Amino acid sequence: MIATVLDNPFWNSLRSRHQALARCVGDAARYPEEFAPFLGVANADAAIAEAIASLVAPDEVVYLLGVAPKLPDGWVIEAYAPLAQMICTASIPVIDGPEVIELSAAHRADVLALTALVYPHYFRPRAMELGRYFGIYQDGRLAAMIGERLGMDALQEISAVCTHPDFHGRGYARRLLALLSNDNLERGRMPFLHVSQQNHRAKSLYEQIGYRHRREIDFWSLGRA
Repeated sequence: MIATVLDNPFWNSLRSRHQALARCVGDAARYPEEFAPFLGVANADAAIAEAIASLVAPDEVVYLLGVAPKLPDGWVIEAYAPLAQMICTASIPVIDGPEVIELSAAHRADVLALTALVYPHYFRPRAMELGRYFGIYQDGRLAAMIGERLGMDALQEISAVCTHPDFHGRGYARRLLALLSNDNLERGRMPFLHVSQQNHRAKSLYEQIGYRHRREIDFWSLGRA
């Protein structure tokens, strides 16, 4: 069951944890643009011509993960390199470090500034409302952060793991990953995440602390021709 759900994560998150947010037309659903540029379809054979015409703005690009539909004329899908989908099934040792705080709307400007610097493509102004976000402040600046994005009944995606370049090498990402992953495991939710195969630094960190490769998962962009 978990394997089936993780093979089509956008659709399954939009039909479960984030159903109240979803814009859904037939066998296609998407997050509102201000939350995330993600669209999911029920399966590769879904008839979605009318749905995507309604859900995707004329000048907009959205992204699909794991499952892509057959497209009608007038649409273009571009394949990117598959992402590594990784899961964590056991608690992670927590290293010592500075205080970790839960981020709120009061920290939104700092979060958007950090993600614009190191995680610019998919983080939108209301992304923090998809789950919980945590961070480490140093010298009055948001030095590192982590958050929750996609979610299903017993699964939680870990996302927006980023550190400001001025604070690299201090173990902040490792500390945040351990704390949030362990918290989700204690809640009965298995953490998972997605990472570019070319992001060797991040992938190596995830492997070192206990995440394991589940599968490569296809990733596309979709827009009008």
